[in-house]
Amino acid sequence: MFVTAYLLILAWQKDYGNAATAPQQQAAAVSSHEVSADLPNAKNATVASDVPQANIAQSQTTDATAPVNQQLISVQTDLYHIWINPKGGDIVRIELLSHDKSKDSDQPFVMLENDAKRTYVAQSGLIGLNGPDSSRGGRPLYAVEKTSYTLADAKGVQDQKGQSEKVLNVPMVFKTPEGVEIIKTFTFTQGQYPIVVKHQVINRSQQSWQGQMFGQLKRDNSEDPGKSSQGIFTLGTFLGGAWGTPDAHYNKLKFANFSEEKVNTEAKGGWVAIVQHYFVSAWIPGNLKLTQANGQPYVAKLESRQSADHMNIIGFTSPVINVPAGTSMEVDAKLYSGPKVQSELKDLAVGLNQTVDYGWLWPIAKLLFLGLQFFHSIVGNWGWSIILLTIMVKMILWPLSSKSYRSMAKMRVIAPEMQRMKEEFGEDRMRFSQEMMALYKREQVNPLSGCLPLLLQMPIFLALYWVLMESVELRHAPWLGWIQDLSAMDPWFILPLIMGATMFAQQMLNPQPADPMQAKVFRIMPIMFTVFMLFFPAGLVLYWIVNNSITILQQSFINKSVEKSRINKTESAS
Repeated sequence: MFVTAYLLILAWQKDYGNAATAPQQQAAAVSSHEVSADLPNAKNATVASDVPQANIAQSQTTDATAPVNQQLISVQTDLYHIWINPKGGDIVRIELLSHDKSKDSDQPFVMLENDAKRTYVAQSGLIGLNGPDSSRGGRPLYAVEKTSYTLADAKGVQDQKGQSEKVLNVPMVFKTPEGVEIIKTFTFTQGQYPIVVKHQVINRSQQSWQGQMFGQLKRDNSEDPGKSSQGIFTLGTFLGGAWGTPDAHYNKLKFANFSEEKVNTEAKGGWVAIVQHYFVSAWIPGNLKLTQANGQPYVAKLESRQSADHMNIIGFTSPVINVPAGTSMEVDAKLYSGPKVQSELKDLAVGLNQTVDYGWLWPIAKLLFLGLQFFHSIVGNWGWSIILLTIMVKMILWPLSSKSYRSMAKMRVIAPEMQRMKEEFGEDRMRFSQEMMALYKREQVNPLSGCLPLLLQMPIFLALYWVLMESVELRHAPWLGWIQDLSAMDPWFILPLIMGATMFAQQMLNPQPADPMQAKVFRIMPIMFTVFMLFFPAGLVLYWIVNNSITILQQSFINKSVEKSRINKTESAS
C-alpha cells in the first residue's frame, strides 16, 4: 500500500500544478479590443480532387465602417447563455448554466470569454477566393433580426427517432454587392450541448463562388479556470490543444509547443479541441450539402499555430467549395463547448471522449467509472457510490489479496523467532541467512509472495485515482454532512485524519521491520501521508479510508486464523 501511495504522489505531481485562477467578467457588448481575425491561410487548405477551382479575382467586400461597439447577440437555452459577435459571427462568451463557477457561488461557469482578463473564443467563417472573411475590409458584419433569443423562440421538431425536441435557430445574413447572399445559422437543441454552425451560400451573381469554411478555437495562455482550489494546491489536469482522426483517435499538444510541434494533417471525420480540467471546446467538421445532393463528410485540414500576439489557435479548414452561378450550397460544423461527459462526446466524433484523459490505465479506469455510474444510478450519491465501488473492488480482489495478507501474517508470527536468530548469530550474516531460509522452508513462508498481489493491485488504485480526478460528474458533488464537494479537500480535515488512523492500524497488523531505522521510518509514514492527504480531494481520501478499513478487517481475520493454526500445530507437536 505504501508503494501505491508513493506512485499516487508521483502521478499527482505530474498531473497538477499550483496557480491562480483568472477572474471572470460579464460581457454585454464587444470589447474595445475587437477579436482579431487570425484566420487560417486558405492557400494551404486541402483541395478536393472532384471540385474545380475557379481562377477569378476576389471581388467581394465587407462593411469596414461598421461600429466597433456593435451589440452582441444573446442566446439563452436550458444549458447555455451565449454571446455572438455579429462582426464575423464568432462566439465570444459562453456561460454553462448547469455548472457553477465555484461550490459557494451561484454564478455560472464561464467557458469562453473575450475581455481584458482572458481571450478564449470560437471563430468560424468562410475564407478562400471569394470568402468574405478573406476580404481586406476585415470580418463581415452580419445583419440580424434581433439581438436576443431564448427557448421561447424555439420550434418543435422531430428527431431521427421520431421524438419531439425544441430547436432554436439564430440566423445571420451577409449580402455582397455582386449578389451573393451568405446565411450563417447557429442551431441550438434543448438539452444538448453541440451547436450546429451552418453557412448557406446562395449565389445570385453571374460568376461562380469559391470559398472554404473554417472553424477554430483561439485562446491565450491564461490559467485553467476549471481547476479546483485545494488549499495550498490548485488542482487541474492537461491544458492545451487536442485533435483526433480516424487513424489516430486522440492526440494532444501543450500550448508551449504550438509554435514548434504544429498540427498539420488531413482527416475525414476528425476533430480539434482545447482541453482543460473537466471541460472541453471542440470543432467537429460536418457535411457539404450542394443543391439537390446529399450531404457528405468532407476531408478537412486540421491545423494549429501560434499568432503574432502569442494566441494559441487550433482549427480546421474545409476543401475549396465551388458554387456555380444560380445555385446554392450549405456547409456546416458542430461546436461542443461544455463538460467532458463521455456519453455525449463519444457520439460526436471518434476519440473525442478520450479528452476525459484517464492516462495509460484508461481501460481499467473506464471500467471503474462504469461501476461508479452503476452504483450512482442506484443510490443517487457519488460519495456512497465510491464506497460501494471500493467494496466491490476489494471483494473481487479478495482471493488475491488474501494470499498476500496470509504471507504477511506468517511473517508476523515468526518475527520473534527471526529476532532471536539475529541476536544469536550476531554479525555472522552468512549463518543468519542460512537459518532464516531454513525457517522459511520449515514454516512454508515465501516473503516475496506478499509483494506480487500488491503489485497487481496498483493499476486499480492508480486508475481509480484518475477517475476521481477527471470525472466532471464528481465536480461539486456532495456526500454528507460537511463534505459538500468530493472534488475538493475536506474543509475540516476530518477524512484525512481518519485515513491516517486507519493507515496506522493497518500498519500495526503487518510484520514490523527488524532494522531499527526502518522501523522508525515505518512508524512515521502514516503521519507523512496524513499531512499530504490534507489537500487531496475528499473523494479520493474517502476511497482510501474504505479500502484501509476493509484491509484491516481482512488482515485481522487472517492474522487470527494463522495464529490459531500455529497454536494448534504447536500443541499437536508437543
